Amino acid sequence: MNICTLLDMIASGRDTVAFQDEAATATATELLAAAGRGAHWLRERGASAVVYVGTNSLSMPTALFAAAWAGVPFVPLNFRLADEQLQELAARHPGAVVLGPGGPRAGGDGLDVVSPDAWDAVVAAGEEAERWEDEEDDLCIVLYTSGTTGSPKGVLLRHRHLTSYVLSAVEFLGAGEEEATLVSVPPYHIAGVANLLSNLYAGRRVVYLPAFSAEAWLATAEREQVTHAMVVPTMLARIVEHLGGAGAAPPASLRAISYGGAKTPAPVIAAALEQFAGVGFVNAYGLTETSSTIALLGPDDHDGARAGDPVAVRRLSSVGKILPGVEVGVFGPEGNLLPAGEVGEVKVRGPQVSGEYDAGSVLDAEGWFATRDLGWVDDDGYLFVEGRGDDTIIRGGENIAPAEIEAVLLEHPGVADVGVVGVPDPEWGQVVAAAVVVGSPGVTEAELKAWSLERLRSSKAPASIRIVDELPYSELGKLVRRHLVGLFDQVATEH
Repeated sequence: MNICTLLDMIASGRDTVAFQDEAATATATELLAAAGRGAHWLRERGASAVVYVGTNSLSMPTALFAAAWAGVPFVPLNFRLADEQLQELAARHPGAVVLGPGGPRAGGDGLDVVSPDAWDAVVAAGEEAERWEDEEDDLCIVLYTSGTTGSPKGVLLRHRHLTSYVLSAVEFLGAGEEEATLVSVPPYHIAGVANLLSNLYAGRRVVYLPAFSAEAWLATAEREQVTHAMVVPTMLARIVEHLGGAGAAPPASLRAISYGGAKTPAPVIAAALEQFAGVGFVNAYGLTETSSTIALLGPDDHDGARAGDPVAVRRLSSVGKILPGVEVGVFGPEGNLLPAGEVGEVKVRGPQVSGEYDAGSVLDAEGWFATRDLGWVDDDGYLFVEGRGDDTIIRGGENIAPAEIEAVLLEHPGVADVGVVGVPDPEWGQVVAAAVVVGSPGVTEAELKAWSLERLRSSKAPASIRIVDELPYSELGKLVRRHLVGLFDQVATEH
């Protein structure tokens, strides 16, 4: 099934406003017609792909569905990248049409750069293309990884991956006509794509916020009577901080907030549960290669934590239960499937799992995709993710997960945030080092070292602690650990 079929189903079933940005609105019927006109123009132009370099706006879903209708991939790029990086990524798609206000910055030989005004004119008054082909194996979207450890890789998502996710996770027109979701996650992130498709299929109005700030997010949610929203951890932290500092109440219309994309600090979740009383929270875990969410920690679990249930509080550190239609296994170093409670590499398979890059598929012979995340499953089926296997610190042959040390330091009442890395050591190979953001004056590095030694064995306690003003996060809320290592070039180990 082509994703355009999802849009066609909604246009036939509920012709209310489906998308809106700061300047305009569009019903599903209007969007479908605009996509058809865009598709005809793309076919006439001989476009091989649509490279989108822009923010959240109505141009994004229009370009996505026009590309799908025309049978070419949609390639959203990070408009915040330097010109050279944009050009390098766009050049991987010779013959592409480049759209969006940042399009000229990505232009180059073999690329057709089209201004936003020219594109708007095409989709407003062009000729509609013949109906799309429902070829589920056709390439739908290419999303580039952040590239924090090397050159970005293009993740290939085919129509069948995205439609499998939507059809298995969302009830058709299951949302009330009054429901609206606020999307502030950028178009080049899988959550931006997944939010578009899943909320469209549910019949929920999508409100786009082009640039995130806590003030703009809260004001838009209030003005548009937003009922649902998805945020990454850094966004949630800033919203919580703003509400706490202003002593303000959250928008009364809000019913549900989902968060994910990276590990969310426990103090942020605790503050959010307190400030957004009555709002249902969902923690969503997924990857670009899995077409978004594969596990959910639902509202009941969060409500239990609100009420102080110790089991529910413990489960707040999990990513919840696996979605139907997805299979997850935890594997040991020899490739053996591990029982509940044992830590290993998390692998996943199912119809929504791509595991395919521009260099080829990385699925194994049995269809498993290795997430490179370390984790374990408890006896009740809750998945706990302890971080990337690449982040593991190896001290004298002992594997140490940074998340374990971070959790201990975050228990200190004066610690607001922490990032743990392994740094080179001539005796042990690596030792543990921690960068800490304090939330209370007077907290010292010596105090935090003593706190750690009381709660961790000496090999796991940080050999060095640095107090910093802030940690290096990507704009999607992922801690960029490699930027921390330079803080500890002169580590003097005590072990």
